Amino acid sequence: MNKILRTALVLLVLSMLSCTKDYSPKPRGYFRISFPAKEYARLNGAAPYAFEVASNAQLELKEDFWMNINYPQYKAQIHLTYKPVEGNLMRLLEETRGLVYTHAQKAEGIAENVFENAASRSYGILYEIEGNAASGVQFFVTDSTHHFLRGALYFLSSPNSDSLLPVQQYLLEDVVHLIETVHWAE
Repeated sequence: MNKILRTALVLLVLSMLSCTKDYSPKPRGYFRISFPAKEYARLNGAAPYAFEVASNAQLELKEDFWMNINYPQYKAQIHLTYKPVEGNLMRLLEETRGLVYTHAQKAEGIAENVFENAASRSYGILYEIEGNAASGVQFFVTDSTHHFLRGALYFLSSPNSDSLLPVQQYLLEDVVHLIETVHWAE
């Protein structure tokens, strides 16, 4: 009996000495995402605009020259809407700004980046919406006389800026490339 008591006492002392660190729960992690190298191809067609699109994207053509640029591996879409400018440029600009700022309730901030390419007569603004907004990237490009192209990046999941940010930054490069390569039909 004395031997059992001694063994239990030694085990109790050893177990108490082995727990010197405080346990603290670790933050939730996300899967690592590897991205392919960027490659672009020129999108040409019957639309009154053309641009370069990422080779890993799939195009879904809609009516009135609208389209979706799908990234199924990331469950993301860039929705593009086209409208002719017919004396309504200010209304189109205000509609775009209004749609961007509807996300202000959930956004932590909205950054505006101006783009201008005089050679292709393309002018626009890229809006980066920080936080858990439904769309983290929106933009428009226009020649200010005939053409107006608006776009928004959406993920087919609940907005969570922590987990979506790496993919959003990767796709932001495609959006910037799209804006910089827009050309209008004559």
